[in-house]
Amino acid sequence: MTAFLVQLLADLRATSALEGVAVVSGLIYVVLAARRSRWCWLFGGLSSAGLAWLASRSALPMQAALHSFYVVMSVYGYYRWSADRDAGGHVNIGWWPWPRHLIAWAAVVALTLVSAPWLARHTQAAQPLLDAACTWGSLLATWLVARARIENWLYWIVIDAALGVLFATQGLALVALLYFTYLVIAAVGFASWLRKLVAVATP
Repeated sequence: MTAFLVQLLADLRATSALEGVAVVSGLIYVVLAARRSRWCWLFGGLSSAGLAWLASRSALPMQAALHSFYVVMSVYGYYRWSADRDAGGHVNIGWWPWPRHLIAWAAVVALTLVSAPWLARHTQAAQPLLDAACTWGSLLATWLVARARIENWLYWIVIDAALGVLFATQGLALVALLYFTYLVIAAVGFASWLRKLVAVATP
């Protein structure tokens, strides 16, 4: 653990300007998402473009592809959150049925088991299994964000913890800290959305 922290501090000193921009934009994105503001998608797209480039240069091909997909999803998310807003201008939120979660989990596991061996054989992926699992799980969580489903925050708590470790092991210390910060904000976002949902449901 001590060696990990020492290396993390060393990597922080070597942080690039692009990594800094991606991190700041990402933080703005998640804070605005927790506040249910559609403008979160603008910063999310900017952050994802930078992270896609960084991941592609750090032997994390699935993460590079994932963040490229996020750029596309940011356009859809902005459109979706603009089309379904309450009187205060915030996106309407709700739950996803449990049967859909079970189907989605099964799909994530299956896709991970198929793609991880392929990554190990045909790419220079540093951690194929974790990279693949985080990628497919993130796709599911991103879809839930775009659809304003409250469970997205619970998915992100788990995924952000895993991604923080993944990027830290590849020397992207600031990105790793970003994901650990995301984890905390995801918990706050879940609590905030849950309070809003309860308030709307309570006469």
